[in-house]
Amino acid sequence: MATTVRRAVLVLPAAPLGPENPLPALRGLDEVHVLDGRAQSGLPRDMVRQIGYEPLRGVLPVRIRDGYARRRSEREFEAVVLENGRLRATVLPELGGRVHSLVAKAEDGSERELLYRNPVFQPAAFALNGAWFSGGIEWNIGATGHTTLSCATLHTALVPAPDGGVMLRLWEWERLRDLPFQVDLWLPEDSAFLYVGVRIRNPHERPSPVYWWSNIAVPEDSGTRVLAPADEAWHFGYERTLRRVPVPDWEGADRTYPLRGAYPADYFYELPRGDRPWIASLDGAGHGLVQTSTEALRGRKLFVWGSGSGGRRWQEWLTEPGTPGYAEIQAGLARTQLEHVRLEAGGEFSWLEAYGPLAADPAAVHGADWRAARTEVAGRLAAALPRAEVEAAYAAWRPYADREPEERLVVGSGWGALEVLRAGLKLSGTPFEEAGLDEQQSPWLELLRTGAFPVPRRVVPPGPSLVAPHWRDMLETAPADPLTEYHLGVAQWHAGDVAQAVRSWERGLELAPSRWPLLRCLAVADELSGQSERAAERYGEAFADLCEESRGGPTWVAALAALGREALAAQLAAGRPVPARAVWSRLPAEVRARGRFRLLESRLLLAEGRIDAARAVFDEGFEVADLREGDECLSDQWALLSADPVPPEYDFRMRP
Repeated sequence: MATTVRRAVLVLPAAPLGPENPLPALRGLDEVHVLDGRAQSGLPRDMVRQIGYEPLRGVLPVRIRDGYARRRSEREFEAVVLENGRLRATVLPELGGRVHSLVAKAEDGSERELLYRNPVFQPAAFALNGAWFSGGIEWNIGATGHTTLSCATLHTALVPAPDGGVMLRLWEWERLRDLPFQVDLWLPEDSAFLYVGVRIRNPHERPSPVYWWSNIAVPEDSGTRVLAPADEAWHFGYERTLRRVPVPDWEGADRTYPLRGAYPADYFYELPRGDRPWIASLDGAGHGLVQTSTEALRGRKLFVWGSGSGGRRWQEWLTEPGTPGYAEIQAGLARTQLEHVRLEAGGEFSWLEAYGPLAADPAAVHGADWRAARTEVAGRLAAALPRAEVEAAYAAWRPYADREPEERLVVGSGWGALEVLRAGLKLSGTPFEEAGLDEQQSPWLELLRTGAFPVPRRVVPPGPSLVAPHWRDMLETAPADPLTEYHLGVAQWHAGDVAQAVRSWERGLELAPSRWPLLRCLAVADELSGQSERAAERYGEAFADLCEESRGGPTWVAALAALGREALAAQLAAGRPVPARAVWSRLPAEVRARGRFRLLESRLLLAEGRIDAARAVFDEGFEVADLREGDECLSDQWALLSADPVPPEYDFRMRP
């Protein structure tokens, strides 16, 4: 069968993504994978250096995605299918270019899914900016954590492939680090392996920190074993410590079996320099998926949810209860996901990955001799796909990485086009065209061309802020109207100039017809400086102003929900239950019914001394759709209301 590439439609039960949170993300990064390498002894010097190399402080200029829900209905997703006689890959351009499915086809006509294929689309708060979903192969770029592009549409096109066929190109402008990247996928005729070429470019005149991990969800059961060419690994748990441990046996259990540990954990394998990099997940019969790459992608990792109640609850949360669980095998630029790698000005990183089926002797794979198990898998991989073939495929692909797209399938965001216009960039192979600009980029394009930030023609919540130094410089020289001062303050805040940001917001407040965006920014500044009473007062004033200004509709409801949530929490933190009740009473009924606000209601009732009513909220049942990875707010609140064990539906604890 010749290789085909075709458009398709995938229908899944899906929760709605909802609107973006309109409030700029001023708070620090809410990320559980954080470590101070200087405070922990025994780490290699290069690892400590890369852990400390420009870690992300926040997700600006990206907006938070927390408007999704838990109720699902059938939805159609744009898909692209690559298929030959041995493999079929289904890619979802609207969802970060995720490889949703990778099916191996046998000579007898049978098929085997190599990935964990989630039967639903259910966002959860695992991405750096919120919405993320489990399953398939995802492309993580930006900073430690799941990419902000997890649920974003990527530019997608068909491009000539090195073997004379067609490959699928995905590309976007990654906004946390201001870097363009591309992912090229092709399936040579009669090949049992999907090839993936990746390129990250730095078009700027300064070095940039880079992060990349290809994240592969694989089926998990009691017979699944994950193998990699390593005798040691760096273990990272939700206690936020990193330590070197032996592979496979540690603390009385073989940790290469995902279910043989109680708690979620990362195992970053210590692969010897120069050895072929690979990782495989094989079932009890020795069948499964193998991933390998050129040497630039040096890291390999296993993530497990563990067998404990918290990990099992998270597995249910991310899909349909009763469906099988999954583990993650990953490949990255560094040894651990706590590190960022320096990309020089004008430079690029590129590499080739290969994904395909592997069958090995189950007695060797699951035997007690770890070296024999690794040798068996390495030998099977060498026979199925020699290392030299991967290197040759990479060399053949490199000239094609610059080939221009021939057929555009899907259009991504306009942010890359704006940056290309600003800097006069020419990025061969990844066109960011001016025609792709939309209403979010429109005021920034006017600032670029006229030197003034435009005043909106109608009353709407402010659009996204840009915070890179070149945009901050333009805002500083633009006419100082209230909206310009608002965006300038956000950019100054991002740069770490808190005092100047506060001054900009205060100047804007003097003449602002819309006060609540500026008051909210000032309230955050008060809150983070420990002035909880003044923060609560400003939050109350901001929320009251928003209620008066609100025009109704999804955008305004999103603003009311976002600001109301922060205002409620601030009143409670300051010990002010009466103003908190005033905020609660002005929230729309549809907002008060959401799980996040039911939890806030329980906190409010407890602050009012109504403990039975606060407990009744839990007894009635609710779900916090945007519960953050590692967040223990549900079990913490339960502990204040009852001495009983935490009910399973509220138990998301991921550590001892």
